[in-house]
Amino acid sequence: QVEDVVGCHVEDAVTFWAQNIGRCNDLLKLSCALADVCPRANAIFGKPDFSKIYGGCFSEDGCWYRCTVQQCQVLYIDYGNSEILNRSEIVEIPANLQCPSVAKKYKLWGLQIPTDQNLNMFDQGKKFLDSLVFEKEIKIRHKAKHEDGTIVVQAEYEKTDIGEEVAKTGFAEKCRSAVNTKNGEEKKADLMQNQPWSVKVPVPLWMNRPNRSLSRPRGRFEHVVASARNENFTGSHMFVTKEKMLVSGSVLDSSLEKIRQDQKLVEENEKLKVEKELLRKDNESLLQMQKELELKVEQLKHELQVYGKKEASRETAERFEETLRKYVGTKMRSLVANVKVLKEIRHTNKNTRFGEDLSQAIEVVTEGCLTVPCSLEKLQKTWVEYDLAQEMIQLCKNVDERDELIIKRNEMQENLYSAVEELILEVDQLPLSERSRTLQELSTSLEVVYGQVCEADESEEVFEQFLKWKRAKTEEFIRVRNDTNAALQILTDWFSVIIKCFDLMSEASLNLEEVIGNVDEVLKKVELDICKELETDSAEHDEADEQIITSAYNKVIHKIRQEQHLITVIQSKYLASAEFRKQAAEWLNRRPNTDNLLSIKKTLKNLKAQLRWKMVEKSNFEESDDYSEFEMTRIKDKIAELRNSVLQEIYKEQEEYEKLTYLVQKWFPELPLLHPEAGILNYMNSGGLLTHSLERDLLDAEPMKELSTKRPLVCSEIQEQKVLLKGYSVDTNSEAKAIERVAKYHRAWGQQKENSGLLQLMFLLFCKARFKLMILTSSDPLVYLMVPYYPGASLEALQTDTPLTLKEALKVMKGVAQGLHTLHGASIVHGSLHGNNVFAVNRKQGIVGDFDFTKSEEQRAAASSMVVGTLSLVSPELKMGQPASPASDMYAYGCLLLWLCAQNKKFGIKEDGTPEVDVVGMDDKVKSLLLNLLCCNRLTAEQVLKDDCFLLVDTIPVSPQQSEELEPHEEHDCEKVDKNEEKANNSEENGVNHSA
Repeated sequence: QVEDVVGCHVEDAVTFWAQNIGRCNDLLKLSCALADVCPRANAIFGKPDFSKIYGGCFSEDGCWYRCTVQQCQVLYIDYGNSEILNRSEIVEIPANLQCPSVAKKYKLWGLQIPTDQNLNMFDQGKKFLDSLVFEKEIKIRHKAKHEDGTIVVQAEYEKTDIGEEVAKTGFAEKCRSAVNTKNGEEKKADLMQNQPWSVKVPVPLWMNRPNRSLSRPRGRFEHVVASARNENFTGSHMFVTKEKMLVSGSVLDSSLEKIRQDQKLVEENEKLKVEKELLRKDNESLLQMQKELELKVEQLKHELQVYGKKEASRETAERFEETLRKYVGTKMRSLVANVKVLKEIRHTNKNTRFGEDLSQAIEVVTEGCLTVPCSLEKLQKTWVEYDLAQEMIQLCKNVDERDELIIKRNEMQENLYSAVEELILEVDQLPLSERSRTLQELSTSLEVVYGQVCEADESEEVFEQFLKWKRAKTEEFIRVRNDTNAALQILTDWFSVIIKCFDLMSEASLNLEEVIGNVDEVLKKVELDICKELETDSAEHDEADEQIITSAYNKVIHKIRQEQHLITVIQSKYLASAEFRKQAAEWLNRRPNTDNLLSIKKTLKNLKAQLRWKMVEKSNFEESDDYSEFEMTRIKDKIAELRNSVLQEIYKEQEEYEKLTYLVQKWFPELPLLHPEAGILNYMNSGGLLTHSLERDLLDAEPMKELSTKRPLVCSEIQEQKVLLKGYSVDTNSEAKAIERVAKYHRAWGQQKENSGLLQLMFLLFCKARFKLMILTSSDPLVYLMVPYYPGASLEALQTDTPLTLKEALKVMKGVAQGLHTLHGASIVHGSLHGNNVFAVNRKQGIVGDFDFTKSEEQRAAASSMVVGTLSLVSPELKMGQPASPASDMYAYGCLLLWLCAQNKKFGIKEDGTPEVDVVGMDDKVKSLLLNLLCCNRLTAEQVLKDDCFLLVDTIPVSPQQSEELEPHEEHDCEKVDKNEEKANNSEENGVNHSA
C-alpha cells in the first residue's frame, strides 16, 4: 500500500508519526467540534478507560485535542506527542468523536537504534529525522505492521530515501531481519530469553524526550515521563542473560568490520598528508606574488595622489578665476531674483499669515454681535402661561371652574397678543437675514483656511492673547520690511551716483573713493535684509503660535454658531408670533361654534330618513302584485342617489370635524365641553375614523357568511370601490381600548398613507344594536370597521392559484417590510402576520393587513397558532411564553419570505421549531437575509429594507381605487381564515382579515 502523508511528530531516529493528506478536512472538523464541545463537557471521574478517547487541553496553547490515557500521561492521537495533564484538563467527549486517530505511528523499514548509542547521538538522530519528515509531504510504502499498530514503511521525500539517509549518518543501523510482525519490545524480550548468558543492555531513558516547539500539542513534563520509563526498564532485570547472548553473538563481526574501517582511514590519511604538502607550497608562492602586487599598488597610489593634487589645484584656480570674472554678474543676478520674489510676496499681501482674517472675524463677532431681544424673554414667559391655561381648561371637568379658566385664558391670550406685537416690532428692526448671511460667509471662509473646528476655550482672554500676539508679530515684520526698504534705497542712491561716473558728457568732478566707497557692504546689507524678509515670510509657526491661532479660531467659530442659533430662535419665534397674530386676529374677539356641524347633521338626518323610506318602499314594491321593472329601476336609482348624497354629507361632516379638531388643539380646548352633543372628543379619540352618521343598514351590504363564521362580515360598494365591514363585539370596558388601538393604527397609516405599507382604515361606525342593549344578544356586533376589499389578493390565495415569481415576491415583501417598519415605528406590534393577512395588490404592492383591535398584543400572541403550509409562523420565544415583540413579527415575516421563495422545495425543521434554511436551494442574497431573520438576533424592519435583496426592488404605492379586481368567483382569504379558525381558532385572534 502506498500513501502520501505529512510528518507531525518524531520519537527517535527511526520512528515518527504522520497524518494522511486526505484527512485534512477531518482534522479541521474535529478541531471545530472539540472547541465547541469540550469547554462544556464533564471531566473524567474515577479510573480512566485506557481504550477510550477523551478530550485533553494542551498546556501550551490552551486548545482541546483528542487523546488516550496511558498510565501517567496522555497521548494526543491525532498528532502523536504526549504530556502529563491534571484530571480537570481531561474531559469526556461524545460518541460521534470516538473515531480512529488521524495520525499513525510509522517505523523506517530495516532500521533500528544502536543499543550502544549515547544520549547526544540519540538527540541528533531524532533532530535529523525531524528535519526530513516534519511538516513535509512524504510518500510511504507499507512493508509490515506490528501488533501495537506501528506500521513499518519505506519513506521517500522528493526521490530521497529517508531510511538510507538516516543509515548513512550513522544514527541508525540496519536490521538483519527487516520484516517482523511483532512489536519491537516483544522482539527484544524473545531474543533475551533465547540467550544462555547475561549482558547488561543500556536501555535509553530518553525515548520520549521533548521535540522542538511545534504548532501542535507537545509535552511539558518530559522528566516525569523519562523517570517512569526508567522504572519500567530497571524492573525487567530477569531478561539480562538472554540479552547478553544476543550481544556476544555479534562481537566478532563487529571487530572485523572495525579493522577494515581503520585500514581505510590510514590509507586516506596518507593521501591527505601528500595533498596537504602540495597545498602548502602553492600557498607560499601565492603569498609571495601577493606581496609584490601590493607593493606595485602602493606605488601607483602615491603617483595618483601627487597627480590628483596638482590637477585639483589647477581646477580650483580656474574656478576662482571664473568666479572672479563673473562675480558682479552673479551677485546682481541673485539680487534681482530675490527682489522679484519679494515684489510678488508684497503684491499678494501674504503677510495675512499673521492672522489678519482672524482679527477681522474677531471684530465682526464682538462688535456687531446681536443680543437677545428684550421682548423675547417676555414672550416666552407669556406663551408658557398661555399654554398652561389651555391645558388647565382641557383637564377641567367642573363647569364653574371651566368658565373661570376660560376667562383667565382669554386674558392670557390678550397678553400674549401684546407680547407678540412687541416682538414683531423689535425683530423687524433687526438685520437678521443680513447678519445671518455675513456669519455664514465668515464661517465658510475661515473653515476653508483653518480646517476642522475643535472645542472652544471658554476663557475670555483668548481674543486678547491673540491680538497681543498679532501686534508683536506685525511690529517685527514691519521693522524687517523697513530695514529692507532702507537698504534698497541706499543701493538705488549709489546707482544714481555711479551713473555719473560713466557719463562722458558730465563735467562734474567726482572723488573715486567717495563714489566707490563701501559698495561691497551696501550689496551685502541689501542681500541680508531681503533674505531676512523672505525668511520671515516663509517661516512656519511654532507650536505656541499654532496654539494661539487655533484657540482664537475655535473661539470665533463658537461665537458665530452661538449667534446663528440665537438668530434661528428669534426667526422661529418671529414666524410663530406672526402665525399667532394672524390667527388671533380672526378668533380674538369671537368664538367658534358648531352650527355648521349641526346643520350638516340635520341634513344627514333628513337624507337618511328619506333613504330608509325609499328602502322600505323598495322592499314593499318587491312583494307587491303591481311589480314593474321600470318602477323598480326608478326606485333603485333614487336609493343610489340618496346614498351618494348621504356619503357626500358625511365627507362634509368629517371636514367640519377636522376644522373643529384644529381649533380644539390650537385655540379652544373647551369646545368639546361646551358642545358635548357634537361628539368632537369621540372623533378626536378615534383618530378621525369614528362616524355616527353612517350606519350599516343604510348601505347596500351583502352578507358574506361564506367568508366568515365567527363574526358578521358584509361587502358593499362606496363610490365605485368595494369595501368590507368587519363586525366586532365590544362592551363598555373594551370599547375605549379598541378605539384607542384603531386610532393608533390609523395615525401610523396617516404618516405616509399609501406608502405606509399598511391596510387603510376608512370608517369606524356603530350599528343600531348599540342603542338597544335590552334586546342585544351575545352574537350582535356593536362596532363595524370599514376597510378596502381586495378579492383574491392574499398571499395564501395567490400561492394556491398562481404563485408569485421571485421578483414579484421580493417586490411584495419589500412593501410588507415597509408596513412593519411603519407599525414598529409607532410602537405597535402586529402579532397576527400570516398568509391570509398579507396582500399582494396587482402582484406588485405588498400590504400588511389589520388585526383584531379588540385584543391586546399579549392576547393575540397567546392565541396565535399561525401556519403557512407546514411552516409555523410563531417564533420560538412566543412558544416559550414570552410577550410579542417586533422581533416576533420579523420572525413571521422571515417565514413568509421563505415560504414564498422556497415554493414546493422541502426543508427540515430544527428542534426549536425553526426551519433549516441552509439546505434549501435559492438565491444567495435571499438565503443570507433569511438566516438573519430566523435566528436569535434578528434584523429590524428598517434593516431589512436596506438589505441587498431589495436594493434594486422599488415598492409601488397603489391606491385602493387603482387595484385590479379579480374574478368574483375567486376565493376570499377570509374564507381561508375561517377554515383555519375551525382548525386552530386563529382568526378569532386576528380578526376577520379580509385578505385574499
